Amino acid sequence: MKTTMESLKDMVDVNKIVGDPVETPDGSVIIPISKLSFGYAAGGGEYEVQKQKKKNESEQQSNQSEGSDKMAYQKPFAGGSGAGVTVKPIAFLVVGQGQIKLLPVDTNVTADKIIDLIPALIDDIQEFFNLKTKKTNTTVVS
Repeated sequence: MKTTMESLKDMVDVNKIVGDPVETPDGSVIIPISKLSFGYAAGGGEYEVQKQKKKNESEQQSNQSEGSDKMAYQKPFAGGSGAGVTVKPIAFLVVGQGQIKLLPVDTNVTADKIIDLIPALIDDIQEFFNLKTKKTNTTVVS
């Protein structure tokens, strides 16, 4: 078990969750983000008791003289362990051009898209009201 746990410790590394940054030609940096899951199981058991006669004849003779058939009991043991590791990419963090964006790998992320569009929507609304006030403040001289 100790060897298996040490091997798992070597496999589980921070660089597996937050990957190495990659720089693109335009100067942006892309950092992969992954989900790491692992499992470990171990078990063992003793099975049916088997009776085996002792091979030493002198012990057999002494057993017969005592009037009983003493036997050695042996319990076979079986055990095993196993582990599994899964690394699944879940998003990419893109840093560049004055922005930080989280691009999820999952395509069903409507809420994230809406949140990303809110600043642009606010800018458009402000621009609309600024244009409206400019039109009302202008006077036409004939």
